[in-house]
Amino acid sequence: MSLSEHQVAQYRRDGYVCPVRVMPAAEARGLRGKLEAFEAAQGGRLEPGQRSRAFLLFKWLDDLIRDPRVLDPIEQLIGPDILCWSTIFWIKDAGSKSFVSWHQDNTYWGLSSRNVVTAWFAISDASVEAGCMSVLPGSHLGETLAHEDTYHSDNMLTRGQAIRDIDESRAVHMPLAAGEMSLHNYCLAHGSGPNLSGDRRIGVSMHFMPPSTKQVVGTWDCAALVRGEDRYGHFAPTPVPARDLDPEAVAFHARAAGAMRDVLYAGAARNPQRL
Repeated sequence: MSLSEHQVAQYRRDGYVCPVRVMPAAEARGLRGKLEAFEAAQGGRLEPGQRSRAFLLFKWLDDLIRDPRVLDPIEQLIGPDILCWSTIFWIKDAGSKSFVSWHQDNTYWGLSSRNVVTAWFAISDASVEAGCMSVLPGSHLGETLAHEDTYHSDNMLTRGQAIRDIDESRAVHMPLAAGEMSLHNYCLAHGSGPNLSGDRRIGVSMHFMPPSTKQVVGTWDCAALVRGEDRYGHFAPTPVPARDLDPEAVAFHARAAGAMRDVLYAGAARNPQRL
């Protein structure tokens, strides 16, 4: 699952690589089945607080952030010592108007490093019609672009944060088949449109960083050591769930999700409808 020299060079230059095959589509369908069985058991969908850092809730997701098929390419980009800061589910039902506005994650995650990699894994097909991610090549290399909080009701971002001026004519779509992932630097401008297809678009983003990274906005934060060593200790280590809804990990998740929410809303007035 290693990246080629060309792919590594593309990542450095353009800020992204797509697609990267992680597993067969049938294996991804198995993960979808586990997620949708959980959703069905609690009324049909994830609760908002279950979208982020859900590797603490689901053993299968904790396994995914540690899977060599995911981590081998990440190691090529940031080195052998790897922390997973968070995971976030991105689910758009068939015909959903939900979208993700153009934004750069480094503007509101509070992380000191510019060397953070997002692996966006497709649990179901993420076609252009289904609202796959689009990116603005090379936008990770310049200054951070000006954003504004919109709190648009269909925007999947916490604050509806959006880049004020974007040249979408330069955008590149990153469609994925189930079992594939894309990789992008979290400073890269990216977004996605509504799901106009007849199936759910289900993905999960996994966010990896070198342990030298610090949280410079929040007073407390955590991360999972998924490969190598953490010689810095800037983040509290997360427990490894023994099974889905492991009580120790669920209790830790409550604090971890709250800390992430506080970071994402730092410096902005909260919209009660997003809490």
